[in-house]
Amino acid sequence: MISADDPDLVVVVESCDDAEAASAVLERSSGWRPEEPAVLRHHLSLPSDAINTARALLAQDGWELRPAEGPGADDRPDLAGFVAVRVQKLDALHCSQESSRMASLAQRHGGRAVGWDALQPAPN
Repeated sequence: MISADDPDLVVVVESCDDAEAASAVLERSSGWRPEEPAVLRHHLSLPSDAINTARALLAQDGWELRPAEGPGADDRPDLAGFVAVRVQKLDALHCSQESSRMASLAQRHGGRAVGWDALQPAPN
């Protein structure tokens, strides 16, 4: 099993366009290995007063909410960048469902979903 903290992980697929189908995003990836687990990361911008609530809601389904590395994805000073992280098998259906869920969660709490990516160990 892989860990979200594995230093050998590399981004194998990413999407910042919520209008593009997850199936198309996965299909165009040359590095994604569908038979192997991946670390799925949803990039979120959230206001500080929503962080604890979002963290608790996400934890119910095995997600961990972490501060994003580097500057936030939004130019709004009231929002900070976060990533919701979980190890799972990656497929188009679950990516779509989780993207929708993340967008809903962020919107309900005054933030926004910025996009998603997935990491897997670099091929040997």
